[in-house]
Amino acid sequence: MVTEITQGVKVSVIPQYLPESSKPEHSHFVFAYHITIENHSEYTVQLLRRHWLIYDANATIGEVEGEGVVGQQPILEPGAVHQYSSGCNLRTAMGKMKGTYLMERLSDGHQFKVTIPEFTMVVPYILN
Repeated sequence: MVTEITQGVKVSVIPQYLPESSKPEHSHFVFAYHITIENHSEYTVQLLRRHWLIYDANATIGEVEGEGVVGQQPILEPGAVHQYSSGCNLRTAMGKMKGTYLMERLSDGHQFKVTIPEFTMVVPYILN
C-alpha cells in the first residue's frame, strides 16, 4: 500500500494483478487498484475530477481525465472515508500510475489538488 496526504486528505492505494482477466500471450495484463480516501481536514470536501498518468514498461504514457471516480463525485465530511476500486489494462507485465484529484471545500468553494501517490503494477512472477 502507498499513501499520500494533501491538505488533510489522505489517499491510499493497493494495486492487484488479475491473472484470470489477463492474457500474457497477447500482451494484455489487467490490474485492479483499490483506493481509500480519508478526510482528516476540518472541512467538508467534494471530489470533482480525477487525472491519471499511466506508464508501461515500453515507455508508453496514457492519460485519463474526467469527472469524479467510477461515476461518483463523493462528498466527505471531516472524518469520512470513501473507498472504490477500478482497473487498468497494460501491454506490459509492469507499469505504474500516479495522479491527482480535484477537490472542493464546500464551505467556501476553494478548489485544490490532492496527490494520488505513485504505485507500481507488477505481475508477481515477473520478479522471480
